[in-house]
Amino acid sequence: MSVVAQQNFAITGVAGFVAPRHLKAIHDTGNCLIAAVDPHDSVGVLDRYGFEVRFFTEFERFDRHLEKLRRGPAEGRVHWVSICSPNYLHDAHVRLALRIGADALCEKPIVINPWNLDALQELEAETGRRVFTVLQLRHHPALRDLHAALDRDGSAMHEVSLTYVAARGAWYDVSWKGSEERSGGLVLNIGVHFFDMLIWLFGRVLSCEVYLRAPHRVAGLVRLERAVVRWFLSNDVADLPCAPGPGGQTSFRSMTVDGRDIEFTDGFVDLHTRVYEETLAGRGFGIDEARPAIELAYRLRHAPLTAAPADMHPAAALRQM
Repeated sequence: MSVVAQQNFAITGVAGFVAPRHLKAIHDTGNCLIAAVDPHDSVGVLDRYGFEVRFFTEFERFDRHLEKLRRGPAEGRVHWVSICSPNYLHDAHVRLALRIGADALCEKPIVINPWNLDALQELEAETGRRVFTVLQLRHHPALRDLHAALDRDGSAMHEVSLTYVAARGAWYDVSWKGSEERSGGLVLNIGVHFFDMLIWLFGRVLSCEVYLRAPHRVAGLVRLERAVVRWFLSNDVADLPCAPGPGGQTSFRSMTVDGRDIEFTDGFVDLHTRVYEETLAGRGFGIDEARPAIELAYRLRHAPLTAAPADMHPAAALRQM
């Protein structure tokens, strides 16, 4: 059941990996998808949600269609643009949303370089529309429980270790995701949600160090107001604790706080729907909430490498963390 009157949505990057979660969330919140765009045409998933969606493979024609709707009857206008396109296109697609009088709900990260957030905030002020993003880990039940427990602890300092392995095949390096310029690299592409989660849980960033920066692995240390965090990110299948078989596990998440395991591997199924519900109810995550993690990712991408302590050697990272 929708939390507000039915809204019209358009979506960019509808053939991509994350788009089905947005399609489901639009449907499950009682709203209507009316237009979609992607240069790839493998979009049969649209038929699960209706047969009237206007689909475009050329962004210019999609742009023209949304502009036509903006000038037409009020009931046909686009109220929201969901942005699931490659990272380097996000800010351009956000600007389209604001220009046609719609709000934007953008997958992480809104931008690759943090100064581009300033320009988007200026456009928000000019247009009166808003930019929201998907920080779904803030809605994970286990992490919300942890957040509440940490709040009760007050200013206590914690020792945290975070390991995330999202194994990817050879296709990854050929795609936009394997391009630092277009994705922001591992730190931004797969790490930004976790850095946002850590800042949300443990406070603002005080300092950061990077011990390893390679195409498929990155590791370092972040000091937050209430935690020292040792972290390791990888998309190399060799870093999975167990070799995956056919249809087997291809990702591994582990976080410990003061030596205690925080289990959050499960519970991801409906988090995008929860984000949509909260955003449509006026409780979405905007640019100010997204900024700290994007700024930290930028710092980590450009920080000089420092000597790693013994327990942070990349070959031992999973055993030690």
